[in-house]
Amino acid sequence: MNLTAIDWIIMLVYFVFVLGIGFALKRYMKTSTDFFLSGRSIPAWITGLAFISANLGAQEVIGMGASGAKYGIATAHFYWVGAIPAMVFVGVFMMPFYYGSRARSVPEYLKLRFDEKTRGLNAFSFAAMTIFSSGISMYAMGLLLQTLLGWPFNFSVLMSAVIVLLYIFLGGLTSAIYNEVLQFFLIVLGFLPLVFLGLKDAGGWSGLQARLGVVATEHGFASGAWSHSWTYMDSPTHNPMGVEWFGMAMGLGFVLSFGYWCTDFLVVQRAMAANSMSAARRTPLIAAIPKMFFPFLVILPGMIAIALTYQTGESGFALPKKVDGTFNYDMAIPMMLAHYFPTGILGVGLTALMASFMSGMAGNVTAFNTVWTYDIYQSYIKRGASDQHYLWMGRMSTVFGIAISVGAAYVATRFNNIMDMLQLVFAFVNAPLFATFLLGMFWKRATGHGAFLGLLSGIIAASLHHGLTLPMNAVAGVKGGWFGAMHIYPSEMAQNFWTAIFAWTSCFVVTILVSLVTKRRDEKELVGLVYSLTERPKEGHLPWYQRPAILGVIVLVMTLVLNIIFW
Repeated sequence: MNLTAIDWIIMLVYFVFVLGIGFALKRYMKTSTDFFLSGRSIPAWITGLAFISANLGAQEVIGMGASGAKYGIATAHFYWVGAIPAMVFVGVFMMPFYYGSRARSVPEYLKLRFDEKTRGLNAFSFAAMTIFSSGISMYAMGLLLQTLLGWPFNFSVLMSAVIVLLYIFLGGLTSAIYNEVLQFFLIVLGFLPLVFLGLKDAGGWSGLQARLGVVATEHGFASGAWSHSWTYMDSPTHNPMGVEWFGMAMGLGFVLSFGYWCTDFLVVQRAMAANSMSAARRTPLIAAIPKMFFPFLVILPGMIAIALTYQTGESGFALPKKVDGTFNYDMAIPMMLAHYFPTGILGVGLTALMASFMSGMAGNVTAFNTVWTYDIYQSYIKRGASDQHYLWMGRMSTVFGIAISVGAAYVATRFNNIMDMLQLVFAFVNAPLFATFLLGMFWKRATGHGAFLGLLSGIIAASLHHGLTLPMNAVAGVKGGWFGAMHIYPSEMAQNFWTAIFAWTSCFVVTILVSLVTKRRDEKELVGLVYSLTERPKEGHLPWYQRPAILGVIVLVMTLVLNIIFW
């Protein structure tokens, strides 16, 4: 790709702004609360945009574009089924527990509700998950710069790591949040022209549907399999995702979705930085409104890319293939940018793409350094140190967290769609954790022993299921089959959904059984930690548009309409 001076200047200005925010905020990072939770002083509209932007990393922009090409409009289920309902739930029901308990992290809430060992198990598993997630973003960044700019992959990965390290090291969570808001607007600005240009080339929505019909036929499906979200979910063999409606609704819509949005400290941390309980509850609801329209921004380009690839050369566009002969779906968005954007606009598009990678890395790193410092280092390595010492450790954990993430970036090279790898990680960590939270918040009888053994059994169940299954045409290893492939799934995503279902169910059942035979805690100790023992926030004095319940209903109705339109 031949970039002009204008393109380079646009990218340079962005990096100056990113690092400038970190330097500007460094003088305000005086305590550990400032560094890890922004002093709980951020307005709701900023935390709302940061809430969605923390999730708008390479996994979303590259991964959802790749999934749009690989699976079609069914990928929108990650939003309309696999995000919005859970975001409403966390805003209406769960934020009062997180924010009201004054817990500094999700594992710390588990300690307050259950016990130390449950907190410790989640802290270590979550820390590992953030490392893998950050590594996926680094891999995507390296792939982008290697393919589009010709830079060596290793150099590209290290460069992105250094930039994120600098602005998180300096400004902590506040730096990440304000950069995420900047990145949100950059991504929207950079991708809107791509959608319009791609749709125009494909002949509008009707033309795109016709071309996707050719793609579906080539893969042995009905012509509408790539352009209908629910119609072909009656059987795993009728859609490219290889999953039926139950696997979709239970695996993604319930377990993975609620497991991520309700328990993943990466996003919860943004809401906990809000300046009031009301603002914290509105944060995910504000984020849900733009979130429901993001399929048109990130999935649609992937669908256009695969449609144009099967257009027999008319457009001059074609997705590249990996050495195993499969399409490299991760390159759908980068290749579309290179194909359609002229000088200047190309610089904006590439900057938006890099912004998404930075957002993904920064979000995971700020979550990692908080959990490492508060839930691992302070709890098990050095208790009773000064606040300044923990502030120092937060900065040091940023350094070694990013260093380990570089190694995780190379694991991602085994997948042709990084979203497949990401959902696999979530199935191991977030799926069983959601069962623990669900019982802990709504069942007073749940005990610490039950929660710990349930969480452990969920992780073991995920390992067993993954080790005994494989996606079609995959070899044993990272993708499963360690103990022999007793079952073959049509796709990696179908395998992930069922891994999550097994993990959640195992944790749910074991937690109940163990809790029934172990000593329960006194109800006085659970006030503010269990739904039935927690005072409801008073919001009658607020205008309707600031009441979480009313906002939640509006968001759910809008999402239902989108599901019906693209049924």
